[in-house]
Amino acid sequence: MRTWQVERRQRTRHLIELGGLVVKAGIVELTNDDRATIYGALLWIAAKLKSHEGEHPRNLWTVKGKQAFDAERREDQKSQRT
Repeated sequence: MRTWQVERRQRTRHLIELGGLVVKAGIVELTNDDRATIYGALLWIAAKLKSHEGEHPRNLWTVKGKQAFDAERREDQKSQRT
C-alpha cells in the first residue's frame, strides 16, 4: 500500500474516533444532531483553551475524561465476567 493511502486511512480512523467521542458524550442526542450547535460548542471550547485561563479547564476536562474512560472500562470488564 502506498504511503498516502496509509496516511489517509490513519486520518480517516482518527476522524471517526473523534466523531465517536461526540456520540459517546451524548452531544448528538442532546443537540438533536444540530451541527451548528455542536460546532458552536466546539468553537467555545477552543476559545476557552486559547484564553489565558485555558490550562484550568483543560486540566478539569482531562480528569473528567479519564474518569469516564476508567468507569467505562470497569463496566466493560464487569459485563465480560457475567
